[in-house]
Amino acid sequence: MSEERNELNELNTTQTNHEYGGSEIQVLEGLEAVRKRPGMYIGSVSTRGLNHLIYEIVDNSVDEHLAGYCSNIQVVLEEDGTATVRDNGRGIPTGINNKTGIPAVEMVFTMLHAGGKFGTGGYKISGGLHGVGASVVNALSEWLEVSICRDGKRYEQRYERGKTMYPLREVGECGDSTGTTVTFLPDKQIFEETVYDYDILKQRLREMAFLTKGLKIVLRDTREGMEREKTFHYEGGIREFVSYLNRSKEALYPEIIYCEGQQNGVSVEVAMQHNDSYTENCYGFVNNINTPEGGTHIVGFRNALTKTFNDYARKNKLLKDSEPNLSGDDIREGLTAIVSVKIENPQFEGQTKQKLGNSEARGAVDSVVSKQLEIFLEQNPSVAKVTVEKSVLAQRAREAARKARDLTRRKSALDNMSLPGKLADCSDKNPENCEIYIVEGDSAGGSAKTARNRVTQAILPLRGKILNVEKARLDKIYANAEIKAMITAFGTGIHDDFDISKLRYHKIIIMTDADVDGAHISTLLLTFIYRFMPELIKQGYVYLAQPPLYKIEKNKRVWYAYSDEELNNILKEIGRDQNNKIQRYKGLGEMDAEQLWETTMDPERRVLRRVVFDEEYSSEIDLTFNTLMGDKVEPRRDFIEERAKYANNLDI
Repeated sequence: MSEERNELNELNTTQTNHEYGGSEIQVLEGLEAVRKRPGMYIGSVSTRGLNHLIYEIVDNSVDEHLAGYCSNIQVVLEEDGTATVRDNGRGIPTGINNKTGIPAVEMVFTMLHAGGKFGTGGYKISGGLHGVGASVVNALSEWLEVSICRDGKRYEQRYERGKTMYPLREVGECGDSTGTTVTFLPDKQIFEETVYDYDILKQRLREMAFLTKGLKIVLRDTREGMEREKTFHYEGGIREFVSYLNRSKEALYPEIIYCEGQQNGVSVEVAMQHNDSYTENCYGFVNNINTPEGGTHIVGFRNALTKTFNDYARKNKLLKDSEPNLSGDDIREGLTAIVSVKIENPQFEGQTKQKLGNSEARGAVDSVVSKQLEIFLEQNPSVAKVTVEKSVLAQRAREAARKARDLTRRKSALDNMSLPGKLADCSDKNPENCEIYIVEGDSAGGSAKTARNRVTQAILPLRGKILNVEKARLDKIYANAEIKAMITAFGTGIHDDFDISKLRYHKIIIMTDADVDGAHISTLLLTFIYRFMPELIKQGYVYLAQPPLYKIEKNKRVWYAYSDEELNNILKEIGRDQNNKIQRYKGLGEMDAEQLWETTMDPERRVLRRVVFDEEYSSEIDLTFNTLMGDKVEPRRDFIEERAKYANNLDI
């Protein structure tokens, strides 16, 4: 004890002797700040941050298109790990800046908050606001080269880790052609991973092309064994975006409703179409930037939609006088919509541009959509009729769901509402310490109940497969016994009643068999959580347990392997001979309680995979769920065929 005290005294002395004075305050010069804290500028240093470097350069080229000068952008992933972005815009200015005495292009790549988007001259509308994009890419690259065609001449300059290697130099003629080419190699000292993800880039560039009609974006991968090319060019713009998102569903009517107009300096573009599903997929964009949390433009759109449909339904006697107005939720059931606004000085709430705050956007979207939607409904009464009918059914279902919800809603501990009978709860009541295993079947549930740590681990066995929520209305979802049990066990409520502060477990672990059926059950559960409790995934509370695939016995010793690769490594280590006894687990029921604890439930040894999703790609995630869990077979078959080569651990 006295030793511990001495150590503590030593530590305290060390801490107090270290003075925190004026010399401790550091100013990071130039791009050093970016290299010290890259996450502040690009989100993370994982593959996501790596791809972000390309987006920053592409965004500059897109801004050139919005200004009316660029029609083609090429993105090339090179064999040596570099990326090249080429456009046919005006080319970054090469003239000397009066204030700094250096060429404008050098300022753009070496100074933070330098760019052409602060004044009113260069760009009326742009996604770039802070003037940090190009300089951040430069700061986080081992080297970056820029080549510019402008005024009939070609210029180039090279930088290494943000430092200029030589003054901007003229290297030849380029006739009438103009544009900018940027090639860079991400810095291995900064990034955990320096391999670009083609599929994620493809999603983002496709979205960008949809939002910018007429712009042609080519993505080319030249890496060995990965050679492929994709061109994105949509003359229909966001109309084509809506039909792309609806391709896995049955549209209620063939037309895509399109509204376009300008008001108070805000350019508004809206495309929408109802389908036969029960989920709303509405995406907002400001100057081509996704706003996952919505904002004033989405509020304006929803107001216009609710008001216009109700006015039409009353006027044309589709709603009786005795019937209440349709709510916004009823009208938006099964709606896919893109709301895209272009605005000169967008004001976002927060640094990450998740939500628009400009008040004028609300009025502009409301006005444009109200006027044009009213005209469209008058001209297309059949569309109006089928949409109102679907909304009335949604209203009735919502009322039935409300009654069911009142019965399901978890009361506080003071109330006598019991937890589901099947739930084996844990004794600790602090959610931070608690975890719940959702287990398929009673046999595995029995083993899990025996194996668990009763203080912190709760077990909820599910009988059979839960309802596919992608194909069901709210009232059916509330009536499903397995879903009801989960809602009650979690304690948060769902949908509009969702309250994360009431969550009873900070780890929700889906534990299913390592076979095709198990994967299907996991997908059904994830679909339910994603659609009705997405916050659980966003905040990192949802996990997938990974049971072992193999058990290896040799000379009374036991090993577990969680993949084919791990099995091979174990066999290499212990030697391959006839004494090896290898068991391939088909299901959790094959393990006794001790084995299940040791392999899958012991916090010291288990393998858990956290479920995460990136809000930037919400449209693509929605589409994936629609494709896999919807009614249409063709899109699902195409999806499987496209990804079959990546499948492993199949029970063939």
